[in-house]
Amino acid sequence: MTPRPHWLFGDQLGPHFLDPRHGGPDVRAPVVMIEARSVLRRRRFHRAKAHLVLSAMRHRAAELGDRVTYVRAETYAEGLERALGRPVPRRPGRQDGATGPSEERGVGDRLTVCGPTSRRARDFAGALEGVETLPPRGFMVSQDDFAAWAGRSSGQGLRLEGFYRWVRERHDLLMDGDGPAGGRWNLDHENREAPPRGRETLEVRGPWQPREDAIDEEVRHDLDRWERDGDVSFVGRDGPRRFPATRREALSALRHFVTHRLPEFGRYEDAMLAADPVMSHSLLSAPLNLGLLDPAECVERAEGAYRAGEAPLNSVEGFVRQIAGWREYVWHLYWHFGEGYRHRNALHHTAPLPDWFLDLDADAVTANCLSTVLAQVRDTGWTHHIPRLMVLGSRALQDGWDPAAVTDWFHRCFVDGYDWVMLPNVTGMSQYADGGLMTTKPYTSGGAYINRMSDLCGPCAYRPAHRTGDDACPYTAGYWAFLHRHRTRLAANHRTARAVRGLDRLTDVQEVLDTAARRGSAPP
Repeated sequence: MTPRPHWLFGDQLGPHFLDPRHGGPDVRAPVVMIEARSVLRRRRFHRAKAHLVLSAMRHRAAELGDRVTYVRAETYAEGLERALGRPVPRRPGRQDGATGPSEERGVGDRLTVCGPTSRRARDFAGALEGVETLPPRGFMVSQDDFAAWAGRSSGQGLRLEGFYRWVRERHDLLMDGDGPAGGRWNLDHENREAPPRGRETLEVRGPWQPREDAIDEEVRHDLDRWERDGDVSFVGRDGPRRFPATRREALSALRHFVTHRLPEFGRYEDAMLAADPVMSHSLLSAPLNLGLLDPAECVERAEGAYRAGEAPLNSVEGFVRQIAGWREYVWHLYWHFGEGYRHRNALHHTAPLPDWFLDLDADAVTANCLSTVLAQVRDTGWTHHIPRLMVLGSRALQDGWDPAAVTDWFHRCFVDGYDWVMLPNVTGMSQYADGGLMTTKPYTSGGAYINRMSDLCGPCAYRPAHRTGDDACPYTAGYWAFLHRHRTRLAANHRTARAVRGLDRLTDVQEVLDTAARRGSAPP
């Protein structure tokens, strides 16, 4: 009997997506991959992101050789029809994308696919007759297991800390017997050091770098041609490629990080340096989200470094928390909260994103922190979690930008951005648009935080301690204006009530509000 073909999406590129030992397709199953141009036409993606995804897909197709049918088409539907040699009709009465046992003719006997990572793609695949959706891969916790944990935890709220400890225990990860390694679950207080003063970089080994090849050259040629023809439009700059596009490259990047960069990762995890945007971060989010790495192998390799005495516990725990804690948590909340979550707007923010932000026009911005970070996004499609949250996200939150538009911007402009990644991260964590379902408070601050955690304020035209006047820091004035605008809500939150009471000690509140209002949507 000939095995059923297996459809491989562009973020399912690692060998674990084709492994029959863990629910994957038969080892002899032919593979279908579809490069759908409509994906790039629908949205204005970062050019480096488009390059990375297409390069990774084409590299994977080259590895699979004759086993794969690789189709370049306008849409997924057209690509499937060309790959299979016939139309793939929708299932009668199954327009919601539901999958599972069915008596409908032909269902489940023609094509398999691992659960896609976006709701839109999963609904599309699930609504096609003859397509069987297998459980999703690339995560440590199954959706059934998360649902069981969430049911037990609903009384205390679905907070990261409880989930993270549960994952650690369940996977025997960084555990010494029944307790956490070192006796503590959370080493965050050791991972919040300001950057070393007087140094422009951390002086650690630089991140792993790939070498481009003929496939990258072909991708860049195609993107240039599509742009010239007016088929697509991008933001940002492309090249050279900075992130892995193959399994071999991803493993090299992982080994390089654990060996050379993990030991210094923890203490400066939340710090920022203008000349060292990568610092000791792993840059593994992109290959993880392309499916080139499995999260379990990342955390296990990091724990191995700790057990061998090659990396301190605070660094390893911080990295494990990012992968086995936060990444898993965000993935499951994306599905748990449902489609309506993307329309949440608890703070009623509706301002449009300004053109300078949409275009990544860092040169239009005076505030050094924002200009520096925006330039990093423009040039690489990446910056680490603190600039994302406390510079980019905080600016959007303070200025009251539409959270759905902010989420879309992060999705398009970051090489590691996908719907499941950015919807909870931005709507919930960054913009507090869910009103506290995901986090206990809004994450924003005045310029003092940025000044303490970076070297970005020294050369800036604005002063972090000034909230009024021509040299008032946009983040300082914006912070107080944000508290004032949402005073009633924030005064009732024990995490923010003290900050709100600080408004009463200001003698220049109206002047602060006027300072923030004058800037409006103009570049700060």
